[in-house]
Amino acid sequence: MKIPMPKRRSIGRHPGLGLAFAALLAACSPAGNLVGGASRARGTNIYKGTGAGDLSPAVAGALERIYVPNVNSDDVYVIDPKTLKVVDRYGVGANPQHVVPSWDLKTLWVTGSAKGKGFGSLTSIDPATGKPTGSLRVDDAYNMYFTPDGASAIVVAESLRKLEFRDPRTMKLQGEMRAPDCHGLNHADYSPDGAYAVFTCEFDGSLVKIDVRARKVLGYLKLADGGMPQDIRSSPTGELFYVANMMTDGVHLIAGDSFKEVGFVHTGVGAHGLYPSRDGKSLYVANRGSHDIAGKPKGPGSVSVIDFATHKVAKTWPIPGGGSPDMGNVSADGARLWLSGRFDDVVYAIDTTTGHVDSVPVGHTPHGLAVWPQPGRYSLGHTGVMR
Repeated sequence: MKIPMPKRRSIGRHPGLGLAFAALLAACSPAGNLVGGASRARGTNIYKGTGAGDLSPAVAGALERIYVPNVNSDDVYVIDPKTLKVVDRYGVGANPQHVVPSWDLKTLWVTGSAKGKGFGSLTSIDPATGKPTGSLRVDDAYNMYFTPDGASAIVVAESLRKLEFRDPRTMKLQGEMRAPDCHGLNHADYSPDGAYAVFTCEFDGSLVKIDVRARKVLGYLKLADGGMPQDIRSSPTGELFYVANMMTDGVHLIAGDSFKEVGFVHTGVGAHGLYPSRDGKSLYVANRGSHDIAGKPKGPGSVSVIDFATHKVAKTWPIPGGGSPDMGNVSADGARLWLSGRFDDVVYAIDTTTGHVDSVPVGHTPHGLAVWPQPGRYSLGHTGVMR
């Protein structure tokens, strides 16, 4: 499916956005204010607890591995990051989309979407062995998050436009809520105090703000240029959300509390995945190299590095020979950015100092890979939204 490209824009091109962004830029500068945690106040660094080597005792004994779900071969490949070799492979049911660390860091969950099958699945992996331990059927599980207090897992049933709240260990259903005007409900991040989450609505070119405690929709925001919003990630201070958009080739800047769009940063073709650096100073943007949902191999894929302090692209690393960097995360020491090559059936290991790229062949259509273990006190879900 080919979707027409919207007009590209930059900060200040729409009336009011430039002034609003300038005010927020001053307010959101992280300089001199680096403290952290999802329960912290705004204006502090929520990523402080995810620095290089800040591993929780909860991950002691976990194998150092890269877990790669392959959507169209229905399996997970396991890579040893030291040798860059595939050391295991197993089936996990249809349409595995993301490998999600649990809130307590004890389990990895493979989410399987209902696409083409009518139901989804959740498969658990023991990080100490790297092996699957069980599976259960759910309505749909494109993605999964956790409430900041760890009381609930939130299974994202994208095709049904609903969120299922489940026991984070047993996955027994606790309740659910719908977001009827969010077509393509998929990625999310939280405000610093955990009071609300913002989810992207991929097929509506919009966002939805949700009170996760009350389980209700607080409002919708249509992006100025629409497009197809993908991953979303909070700034270190928590005042801004960065939203990757694969059709507008960049990242929208959203003021979370007022729920208004205040700027845009152009990155590259098919902006898709977002990952903070281990020092909390930069945001890695995976540009998938295509505006198509099912793109072709060897596209103009790249990784852009946004400076959180200036909200500008500091550098861009093209994938040599072309590629399709998609979803993943940063190694525990911060030295490598691991990303799936969605349309090239590979995984990229990118040196975060030089931009050098190593590739590892995997299954068909790799998607939301997880790097494990990762620094942090707890996981909010996805491929490792850590705090």
